Amino acid sequence: MEKKINGIGRRKEAVTRIFLTKGSGKITVNDKDYKAYFPLVYLQNQVEMPLKTAEATDKFDVVINATGGGLKGQAEAAKLGIARALVELNADLRPSLKAAGLLKRDPRSVERKKFGKKKARKSFQFSKR
Repeated sequence: MEKKINGIGRRKEAVTRIFLTKGSGKITVNDKDYKAYFPLVYLQNQVEMPLKTAEATDKFDVVINATGGGLKGQAEAAKLGIARALVELNADLRPSLKAAGLLKRDPRSVERKKFGKKKARKSFQFSKR
């Protein structure tokens, strides 16, 4: 049986589970090709970035299960998950991936709405008279 290396990536509300196997460089997201799932080129580049940094674009097949959030959050979660899986596979890649900033989880997420406000910080229009 082929050995599967897995990693988890999170961003905003999106969570992705990554499965790396030796292969020809095929990337699938939720049983679709990643170029069909992420139609925007900059999101496709986000998914490819860790593999390009590790110079392993045609060495691994990547299967991604993405849930929650939007397309951008899922693409960035996939980026983190792939980078983590590559480090788990080969610890020598860690310095190059870390220098590219691919191993850092982006903690920013939506601030909750407060009562008495229209949104998190926006107030209702104030009328003096």
